[in-house]
Amino acid sequence: MKSVNVAVIGAGVVGSAFLQQLAGAKSAIKYNLIYLSTSRKAVYNKDYSPVELAKWSQLLQSTASTPLSVEDLVDYLRKSPLPAILVDNTSNETLAKSYPLFLKNGVSVATPNKKAFSSSLSLWNDIFSAENTGLCYHEASVGAGLPLISPLKEMVATGDEVEKIEGIFSGTLSYIFNEYSTISPNTSKFSDIVKVAKELGYTEPDPRDDLNGLDVARKVTILARIAGLQIESPTSFPVQSLIPKQLESVQSADEYLQKLPEFDHEMEKLKSEAASEGKVLRFIGKVDVANKKTSVEIAKYDASHPFASLKGSDNVISIQTKRYPNPLIIQGAGAGAEVTAMGVLGDVIKIAERIAA
Repeated sequence: MKSVNVAVIGAGVVGSAFLQQLAGAKSAIKYNLIYLSTSRKAVYNKDYSPVELAKWSQLLQSTASTPLSVEDLVDYLRKSPLPAILVDNTSNETLAKSYPLFLKNGVSVATPNKKAFSSSLSLWNDIFSAENTGLCYHEASVGAGLPLISPLKEMVATGDEVEKIEGIFSGTLSYIFNEYSTISPNTSKFSDIVKVAKELGYTEPDPRDDLNGLDVARKVTILARIAGLQIESPTSFPVQSLIPKQLESVQSADEYLQKLPEFDHEMEKLKSEAASEGKVLRFIGKVDVANKKTSVEIAKYDASHPFASLKGSDNVISIQTKRYPNPLIIQGAGAGAEVTAMGVLGDVIKIAERIAA
């Protein structure tokens, strides 16, 4: 049986789901867990003998070992007797910047860490340098487990020309706008829906981290780069923030939520204007390849549009190309530990099928 060695960083919500799925993976390839770490602890054997996957949680709790430095981990994996895959289940930007070092040393990477692919353009180029001998897959960096990045890359690789990508990329903002701006008239207040979204666990602890639009901008940056645009960073194009300027600098999330009702009239005006046209509001990311324009903004859609009928916290992405003049629509859960972990494991399997010894 062919085998690969797997090193996993991060055992939080997504990391735990990934480890459970890895243990149950249905594959003709054997996956040896040889390194597992959190920010404070690590489990590994210097002789590369596998860590018992079924007992990963207990082993982490009982270990006194601390994580290897990036340089030591690169060296450890570079000397692995079997091809090695690094699985980064964190959102750590410092670790993301080290991917080129792993890849140049023949260590492949699978990750949902969008910061690796949406930070500087130079980091993107270093990660996908032809000089690298490791492979890098990041399906879950946009849309969690939705089949989005792989099909888009295949379109481009086979000579199709992407014309426009448009979508709702945030489960949090999908839920908020699906509840706020509906086809049937409603009297819901924007601030109330934000509070409910936070109570349901849809938002970050500080909802402003979702409402500032940067998360969507990062995802749009990734897709734009795949489509061929040289986007310098997620702050290099227009991003509409949903945070009133007066509340950008308040001290806490609680204070923000307390004061947000004072600004409900601003969103209500937009909602009323859309309703008068028979449309609804949605928070979207756009990549206009033909005009080399990228943006994140509130937009209005007719009731018949796929974006208007979206429910819950689903993501939906429309991809229009030369071969798909009627856009390809991809819709489904774009967030959540299980689907994100599935996207990461899918990448691990794809990498293993290419490198397993």
